[in-house]
Amino acid sequence: MSKKIAIGGDHAGYAYKQDMIAKLEAAGYIIKDFGPYTDASADYPDFVHPLAEAIESGDFEKGILICGSGNGVAITANKHQGIRAALCWNQDLAALSRQHNDANVLALPARFIPFDLAVELAEIFLSTDFEGGRHATRVNKIACK
Repeated sequence: MSKKIAIGGDHAGYAYKQDMIAKLEAAGYIIKDFGPYTDASADYPDFVHPLAEAIESGDFEKGILICGSGNGVAITANKHQGIRAALCWNQDLAALSRQHNDANVLALPARFIPFDLAVELAEIFLSTDFEGGRHATRVNKIACK
């Protein structure tokens, strides 16, 4: 389990991101905040692309993105060949995103889930292993070459 986590999002996810950083640091994770750094209106691709590049480069194994719906950050992150971002809003999705899809970025919809659930989903995502096997064959076919 990697203890170095990249986190980012947009203005709608700013408050959750700040609180999530505190929770994860208290749990022993080393966090790099890719922004935004205020709750002022912001363009999420400006934060998502650098986060995705940092994961692709190997600086971070996993990331968490938080925006209003979770969709914009997930769509943007998934433009990167080495990223498998999963939009999750319940525990089963968070676990399966890791077990079956080897997701390396968790996208959370701040406007649609309570903060306590967001923390629980992050904990599940960060502590669940990829099952490999038949799932690895499928995951290896995801990236465009």
